[in-house]
Amino acid sequence: MIICEHLLLSQGAKLCSYDPEEYIFNEGTVAKNYFQIRCGTVKLNNYLEDGKEFIHGFPYEGHCIGESYVFTENKYAVNAVALTNCEIIVLDKNKFLQILLKEPELFLKVNKYTADRLHFRYIISGFLSISDPLVKIEKLFSYLRKYFGGQSKHSFLIPYTRQQIAALTGLRVETVIRVVKKMEIQGVVKIDNAKVYF
Repeated sequence: MIICEHLLLSQGAKLCSYDPEEYIFNEGTVAKNYFQIRCGTVKLNNYLEDGKEFIHGFPYEGHCIGESYVFTENKYAVNAVALTNCEIIVLDKNKFLQILLKEPELFLKVNKYTADRLHFRYIISGFLSISDPLVKIEKLFSYLRKYFGGQSKHSFLIPYTRQQIAALTGLRVETVIRVVKKMEIQGVVKIDNAKVYF
């Protein structure tokens, strides 16, 4: 958890449930709340004019979403949509800012989290210039293992489905399935019960 849920709830936060495909916030609206995922997975996306979807990420349990918007009057540039059944801790923006003013170490913690996510976006954006799908996927897996502190080979469970890996890398699902299987044959990953370990 970015911020202890007991602290958030003690300051008036509510625990809200969202069904899959339900919007948590919409692109073009102003932030009124701080959102922290208690359980479930959220999809951050945009829908393009041609109806295609651009995925920015899949934050899950313990992550916050849209937190940078509580510091500005800018409207959300993305949608946050529940991908699975989710429980989200929701705290009024002004109450959240008051917590940060009283406890500056939490402000630094939120900033570090936001900086790490921005770094991840830069990494993902760099994938667009790589044509080799194996290199794209291996770079993604390497970043994830390093970020989450995985050490030894085949010790880190990739937290994304093949569909989510495809969305993050701009590849087709079929390509991801084929490449991950090739990586298994090469000994780069281990697949156990359909789960991928890097």
